[in-house]
Amino acid sequence: MKYFDRLHPAVAFVYFALMIAISMLTTNPVVIAVSYLSSIVFCGMLIGGRQLMVSLAYNLPLLILLSATNPIFVHKGETILFFLNDNPVTKEAILYGVFASMMIMSVFYWFKCYSTVMTSDKFIYLFGRIIPKLSLVLSMSIAFIPKLKRKYKEIDEAQKALGIYSGKGMVDKIRSKFRVLSILLTNSLESSIDTADSMRARGYGLKGRSSYAIYKMTASDKILCALFILVGTASIVLIVLGTVDFNFYPTLSPISLQALQIVAYAIITAFAFAPTILEVKENVLWRCLKSKI
Repeated sequence: MKYFDRLHPAVAFVYFALMIAISMLTTNPVVIAVSYLSSIVFCGMLIGGRQLMVSLAYNLPLLILLSATNPIFVHKGETILFFLNDNPVTKEAILYGVFASMMIMSVFYWFKCYSTVMTSDKFIYLFGRIIPKLSLVLSMSIAFIPKLKRKYKEIDEAQKALGIYSGKGMVDKIRSKFRVLSILLTNSLESSIDTADSMRARGYGLKGRSSYAIYKMTASDKILCALFILVGTASIVLIVLGTVDFNFYPTLSPISLQALQIVAYAIITAFAFAPTILEVKENVLWRCLKSKI
């Protein structure tokens, strides 16, 4: 089990909420690069290197596509590199597209880490009493896509085993895929109805209903949560106050390396790589304990 999996759900939720906010609040290249790299490294530690490579194989082309889109439609910036259809392509527009795309991808990977750590039962544990209906809908929505992918694969393999894909023509293959999608949609609707009936029968959301929870806030959880709130809030405050401001247009701002900016970068970097450091520490400790057996 991963270190973040063993944390109290509130601690993990606080970290991811703050880190995603930090990633979205700034256009500073240093902060974006730190967020992007830390999200990928932490995601790889959670899902494994092979799944990370598969994910990057899909996301890197998307990153390149998003980066190339901005200079095509945005022509601001003073450094003109060349003309495309009589429209200037500027260095500022290209760099803005690159780092804006990295910001989007970093948020995507932080949400991927979130969905891996914050399972539906943890989310319902946190918000089930405050917003019972909304928390149930959100938790089901978060788990919907991976569940849908697994179910699609199962139906697809079952259809192949039954010989449904025996036709070699393109029309037959398209028709078979539509049949799989139709079965998947029907199954999803039936499953959602069964889930709603089951939760209603159990009295979910009723006033005074008690629920069993296996999560307990330990002293180490409280200390770590306080540190996350302190460092994460400090990072957001530094960003909001303009300590690490950076402008792409009309010209690129210089990246300041004065004492205050260095402190801000250090705090943000430490906060971004905190999960990775904790996971590495836990793995090293576990191997040391195994070697002593």
